[in-house]
Amino acid sequence: MRRHPWHDAYTVQARQEGFPARSVYKLQEIQKTFHILKRGDRVLDLGCSPGAWLLFASRTVGDQGLVVGVDITPVSLQLPSNVRFFAYDILAWDASFLQDIGGPFEAVLSDMAPSTTGSKMVDAQRSLELSQSALAMASRVLVPGGALVCKIFHGPDFKRFSDQVKPLFRRVAHVRPKSTRKASKEIYVVGLEKK
Repeated sequence: MRRHPWHDAYTVQARQEGFPARSVYKLQEIQKTFHILKRGDRVLDLGCSPGAWLLFASRTVGDQGLVVGVDITPVSLQLPSNVRFFAYDILAWDASFLQDIGGPFEAVLSDMAPSTTGSKMVDAQRSLELSQSALAMASRVLVPGGALVCKIFHGPDFKRFSDQVKPLFRRVAHVRPKSTRKASKEIYVVGLEKK
């Protein structure tokens, strides 16, 4: 039997632990380093489908916390009682959307990625647009002291995006988790202690 080229030890581990995607280990590693999610927190998870980050965040914040997931693609898994899901295009959010999702939040997570075209420049530009939308939302809904975790494809605009994050937070870190595939251009910008 031939193995799928994306099938690896992280994929197997995710299935065994009940997560729908191996991406959970990226958030787990970021959490271990920065302690972004705390018991009782309200968390906004942008680009949450298929739901691995939703599940991890819901377990971490516990029953007293709340995780709000947003994605253009519906989540098919059974959601825990402390999770709410909204099907929405993150590039088209407005005041009514902000009212629907509630808030404020202690953390905003964005694992959003564009549908790739094969053109590194186009894909990096689309990734930048998603990241900037996540940053704009974080600036509206995060409490002072809150945190942002935002995936972006490393490209010519990466530094510009990182520079846009810096004025909003006391500390900014760039993280490439060990579980990231070698061929991937993604990197996470972590904003800590929102001003």
